[in-house]
Amino acid sequence: MTEQTHARPALFARPAPILFFIVAAVLIDQIVKIAVDHYLPLQEAVPVLPMLALYRTYNLGVAFSMLSGMDGWFIVGMRLIIVAFVIWLWYRTAKDRWLAHLGYALIIAGAIGNLVDRFAYGHVIDYILFYTESWSFAVFNLADSFITIGAACVILDELLLPKKAGR
Repeated sequence: MTEQTHARPALFARPAPILFFIVAAVLIDQIVKIAVDHYLPLQEAVPVLPMLALYRTYNLGVAFSMLSGMDGWFIVGMRLIIVAFVIWLWYRTAKDRWLAHLGYALIIAGAIGNLVDRFAYGHVIDYILFYTESWSFAVFNLADSFITIGAACVILDELLLPKKAGR
């Protein structure tokens, strides 16, 4: 008699945990953005560490100010399509792919966090700045970090975790 083993589903492969995580991440993102908007001076660097400052600015584009010249509703529509696509990927991905599911949760949370800004303020609040004397990185926020880390998790899942036959 052959016993077929079933891999245990990853935490974020189940609807309730991923939904809880996404809601919590969006709430944290929004609480930080509200604090930044109320207490951080506009477009004035507040040094935190060497090469790291808080710098409140408003982003009319997507992550790292890309597409800032595009219509706001185009960007909203594009983000909604991306969220729908990532949900579709989440649904289609094998339930034991924990790193991919973590990545999808982070991407969805980040996209929703920035969508909330877009609907509430008409722009996204950015506030993290890495810099040197001759260079600075685009100002970004926690939601952008979620998206970036989430994408890295999905890529790492593809590169590092073993694949099952037929996948």
